[in-house]
Amino acid sequence: MGKTLVAYFSASGTTRRRAEEFQKLLDADLYEIKPAKPYTTAELDWTNPKSRSSVEMKDPASRPELAESAPDLSAYDAVYIGFPIWWYTAPHIINSFLESGDFSGKKIALFSTSGGTGIQGAADDLKKQYPNLTFAAAKSVNRGVEELL
Repeated sequence: MGKTLVAYFSASGTTRRRAEEFQKLLDADLYEIKPAKPYTTAELDWTNPKSRSSVEMKDPASRPELAESAPDLSAYDAVYIGFPIWWYTAPHIINSFLESGDFSGKKIALFSTSGGTGIQGAADDLKKQYPNLTFAAAKSVNRGVEELL
């Protein structure tokens, strides 16, 4: 059995905490998906239509630049990708991540955190955008990673 990677994007730290819990539970490698330019609090203000996050999410072609490319995925059988739900879907930096590495043949499981929106819309969007990838489970983990089991 190959190794497992838990990759995550976290703007406020909530998804990071869940990813770290999950990484320990699975004895997996951990990778933070980081933007080349970190988001400020003002840029994350979803109530401001001119904030960076609002502008990015209004543009389906937006691909925020990553601080670094995906790690070498050749050693991994499974990649768990965690993110907060933004505007009912995955932040576009997740697309940047998926497009930065070779995920073919990998089992991809998604997990999310949110103040109230479930993950299904994000999972459906990503499956449509990347039909050649193998997506497995998609779970919200607002209360803890035991929700993934």
